[in-house]
Amino acid sequence: MNLELNGKLALVTGSTAGIGHAIAAALVREGAHVIVNGRTQDAVDHAVAELVTIGSGSVEGFAGDLGTAEAADAVTKRFPNVEILINNLGIFEPKPFEEIPDADWRHFFDVNVLSGVRLARLYLPSMRRRDWGRIIFISSESGVHIPAEMVHYGVTKAAQIAAARGIAESVAGTAITVNSVLPGPTKSRGIVDFVAALPGSEGKPFAQFEAEFFEKVRPTSLIKRFTMPEEVAAMVAYVASPLSSATNGAALRVDGGVVKSAF
Repeated sequence: MNLELNGKLALVTGSTAGIGHAIAAALVREGAHVIVNGRTQDAVDHAVAELVTIGSGSVEGFAGDLGTAEAADAVTKRFPNVEILINNLGIFEPKPFEEIPDADWRHFFDVNVLSGVRLARLYLPSMRRRDWGRIIFISSESGVHIPAEMVHYGVTKAAQIAAARGIAESVAGTAITVNSVLPGPTKSRGIVDFVAALPGSEGKPFAQFEAEFFEKVRPTSLIKRFTMPEEVAAMVAYVASPLSSATNGAALRVDGGVVKSAF
């Protein structure tokens, strides 16, 4: 399928590894001009060098912490005409609820929620002038089923879903769409650290941990395995495309069936 993304300018935040990197790769393969983002120049340079070899699209890099207002202002000044904004930047950490201090709550909100809200606010005026745009928040099934092992993460992911719907309402009647995509547990770089931090995981082969995780922690999964980043990226590439024009204000699950609901 031709997703009609050739030449579209896309910014993917937090895209030097994991889901963000897979999204950037999918867009490059579809011919988009992709801005790769990470916190360090070395990570960005490495990702750009890899991505320029894989498809017909073009790639540039922006190094900076887009969880801060300063970096957000800088990226919008350097790339003022972004047409597709993928708010993928995010953090997670398993921690007992009683041990999560106010500072952690504020940090998670700043990175997971406010980073995307801020960039959407900055880029919407140019999208309105063009009367076309795509804003996609990479949320999580944890925003629907708040995980006991990281309540703060789940709350911020629920906030992303609400933000996406609210922003979509604010641009009703335009050719701008705003959606959230909800991956399930995904086999990205961060999952290794996540596995190591969970009680009882020490020394176990990953395959054994994966089987036990979906038996005990996410038993409602229908695929009984971690989602691959490329599987999430395929959904995001479609939602970012002109072909998805009737999909708006939606929370789209790529969760392997973890959320036990038909709707």
